[in-house]
Amino acid sequence: MRLNKFISESGITSRRKAEELILQGRVTVNNKTILTLAFDVDPEKDIVALDGERIKPKKKLYFLLNKPSGYISTTDDEKGRKTVLDLIPVREKLFPVGRLDADTTGVLLLTNDGDFANQLLHPRNKIIRVYEAKLDKELEDKDIERLTKGILLDKRKSKFEKIFFEKTKDRTRVTLECTEGRNHFVKRMFALLGYQVKKLHRKSFAGIEADIPVGSYRELNFSEIKKLIHPNA
Repeated sequence: MRLNKFISESGITSRRKAEELILQGRVTVNNKTILTLAFDVDPEKDIVALDGERIKPKKKLYFLLNKPSGYISTTDDEKGRKTVLDLIPVREKLFPVGRLDADTTGVLLLTNDGDFANQLLHPRNKIIRVYEAKLDKELEDKDIERLTKGILLDKRKSKFEKIFFEKTKDRTRVTLECTEGRNHFVKRMFALLGYQVKKLHRKSFAGIEADIPVGSYRELNFSEIKKLIHPNA
């Protein structure tokens, strides 16, 4: 990891300010002053210090929340509404990986690892999201074909990867897979074809399912984190 990134991720200051501290000769690695911005450190082995005081790496946290309805997916809200952070009482500053609407339930990941979040949210990685939707009317076959082949949303071709009905003849209850993270994506896609989503539940995100009660949370285990970071390993 680059030295300036290590300093900023430890919560001391911004990456730009960290660069200034390095160039001022105030940072040492293993008791040696470092003046090179491109210097790499091993967070597990190297001892990094600022003005002689050791900088300890910030512990990275990864949580799974089974989000209930009525909570917004943000770190704070000027209107005083309840946020998902109210459900995870930890001191460390967390942020959600993407967003779910206030009335949407299900899998939501939260972390303090920006690289981890960016990897999961970047469109090129095509992370699969599985949703269960309750529609206001039965979904017709012709619309299934349109939604999976692609329709225009925000002036670009958009689609669901799969649409199916799980062990039910009720065609108002739809399970779908998509790789999109745009705001209100599922609701807006159905709305384009004249359907209203009455309820929406995210069943899984990147293969992680909500295996805990609604409103509860747990830390991701090592194998889950490893799979998310290195899906093809």
